[in-house]
Amino acid sequence: MTEGPTFPELIESLKKAAGALRESGITFVLGGGIASGARGGPESDHDVDLLLRPQDADRALAVLDEAGFRPEKPPEGWLYKAWDGDVFVDLIFRTSEGDVREEVIDRAAEMEVYAVPMLVLHPDDLIVSKLLALDEMVLDYKSILAVARALREQIDWASVRERTSESPFAKAFFTLVEELNVVSEEELAPR
Repeated sequence: MTEGPTFPELIESLKKAAGALRESGITFVLGGGIASGARGGPESDHDVDLLLRPQDADRALAVLDEAGFRPEKPPEGWLYKAWDGDVFVDLIFRTSEGDVREEVIDRAAEMEVYAVPMLVLHPDDLIVSKLLALDEMVLDYKSILAVARALREQIDWASVRERTSESPFAKAFFTLVEELNVVSEEELAPR
């Protein structure tokens, strides 16, 4: 039984994908655990997440195919996958908030990630995406708490709370982070 890719393999696939997409002029934003790590939080150890506009998704998958990745269009309808050996790169064009919009790209900051410049998802968007992905079948607060603790000073908590206000799982998370003294009541208060 294989254990999956190593972290250095993830980073090499990220660099390869980022280079190919940048060279083709496709705008993308690094998300997921590697984005968390780039901002000072815990890093991912299982895949690479790149967010892009829905209108760029097919072209991005074709570019990665030309770069040697094995393309896949899974039935979920909100992402494509591009395999680089055992590493998979998720090309995410729709999140739990809807299509990846211009404001998500505009909020991202250009950073050097393992010596490669790229846009990195804003911490608010990172937490919102994690909170809105929670449901009765996937109800694990551990990774969200780790990101929240590490990035707490970078997050606009009132905005995140407002954006996730329809989710009962997010409501429970805010009670949890307040009780654990990760975030204060004042930080969560609407402005």
